[in-house]
Amino acid sequence: MNKQDIHTVYIKSIAQQQQLSGLPKPKHPLFSIVQFKDFPKSEVEQRTKLISDLYQITLKKDCPCKAQYGQTQYDFDEGVMSFFSPKQVNIVEPGNFVPRKGWLLSIHPDFLRGSNLSQKIKTYDFFHYSVNEALILSDEEQKAIETIFEQIEKEANLPIDKFSQDVIISNIDLLLTYCNRYYHRQFITRKHYNSELLSEFENLLNAYFAAPETSLPTVNYFASKLNLSPKYLSDCLKQLTGQTAQQHFHDKLIEKAKEKLTSTELSVSEIAYQLGFDYPQSFSKLFKTKTNLTPLEFRQSFN
Repeated sequence: MNKQDIHTVYIKSIAQQQQLSGLPKPKHPLFSIVQFKDFPKSEVEQRTKLISDLYQITLKKDCPCKAQYGQTQYDFDEGVMSFFSPKQVNIVEPGNFVPRKGWLLSIHPDFLRGSNLSQKIKTYDFFHYSVNEALILSDEEQKAIETIFEQIEKEANLPIDKFSQDVIISNIDLLLTYCNRYYHRQFITRKHYNSELLSEFENLLNAYFAAPETSLPTVNYFASKLNLSPKYLSDCLKQLTGQTAQQHFHDKLIEKAKEKLTSTELSVSEIAYQLGFDYPQSFSKLFKTKTNLTPLEFRQSFN
C-alpha cells in the first residue's frame, strides 16, 4: 500500500465510536464521557482520516506522542485539550497511541437541542482550530478542568432522571466557559511566539500588496502561509492588536488606495481593479466607511 493512501472512517453515532474504540455500549445514545485509561491499548497502523458527526472534547495526559504549538513541541503530560466540531476532519498518523490518562467527552448535537448551549457552542472558535493549536493547560487550570470532567462523569453514571440532561449540559457549558478563558490566556502568555507571528503576518501582508495587481486578501490564504487555522489566526490577531485579520486587510487596502489616489492619475475604477475588487462600487463603499470620504473627495482634498 502506498504510504500516501489514507483510510477514511466516518463516525455517525456514539455507539459506533464506542464500538470502534473497543469500549462497551454507551449508557446514553447521544452522550458519553470516557477516561483514556479505560481504552484498550492500541496503535494506529494506517494513516486515517476521521470524520465525526459529534462534538468531541479531549484532555490528554501521559501520552507517548507530542503536541506541536508553533515551533515548539509539548508533552501531553502537561495537559493538552483539543476540540472537534461535527464534520471536522482529523488526520491520525500511523504510530499514534491512545493517551494513558485523560478524558474523551463526546456529544451528539441532538443532545444539546433545545438548550441555550445548542447555539452557544457554535460561537466558540476553538472548535475550528487545528490540532497543533491545542489548549495547553497550567497545573492550576488542569485541576479546574479535571474537576468538571469528574463531575460530568459522576452525573453520567447516576440513574437517569428528568434533571440528568440539564445538569450534564450545565457542566459542559461551564467546561467550555473555562476553556474559552484559558484560550484567551494562552494568546497572552505565549507573547514571544505570538509576537513573531504578528511580525511574519505583517511581512506577508506587505509582500502581498506590493504586487502590481492582486486579488482581495483572504484569511484562508494567510492562515495557510502561517500554518494556522483561519479562526486561530483571527483570534490571535484580535488579542494582539485588537483587530481581526479582516480588519487588518481593510486597513492595508485603504492605505494602498490612498497612495494610488494621491500619487497616480489612475481612475477610481482602475485603482479598485488593481486592489482586487470586482466592482468599483464595493471599493468606494469600503473607502467611504473607513474615511468618511469618497475616493474622489479624498483625491480632491490633496489638489
